[in-house]
Amino acid sequence: MRAFWAVLGCLALTLGAIGIVLPLLPTVPFLLLAAFCFARSSTRMHDWLMRHRIFGPPIRDWQRAGAIGRRAKILATGSLLLVFSLSLALGLRPLILAIQAVTLCTVALFIWTRPEA
Repeated sequence: MRAFWAVLGCLALTLGAIGIVLPLLPTVPFLLLAAFCFARSSTRMHDWLMRHRIFGPPIRDWQRAGAIGRRAKILATGSLLLVFSLSLALGLRPLILAIQAVTLCTVALFIWTRPEA
């Protein structure tokens, strides 16, 4: 079972790292999943992740207070706007745009109602 959690943790960490540069892929949820998985598989990997200079702070902020940093909120909102702008530029159907707008606004509302780190 430890191997399963380790593989899942590595996959989540990889997706979280990719999410740093891809606007459609969230970073912190994958980092939280990686921390969860590593806590069940490898103390060494969990400790490394928690102490990592880039990955550690958002995980600790979330675990401590359900907090998201101001910079992360701004970057996430920018990514949401970029994605919606791309959809508009591609000329997607109005129904798809409406569903996407509602979903992205809900995500933005969730992000901005979290406390700041």
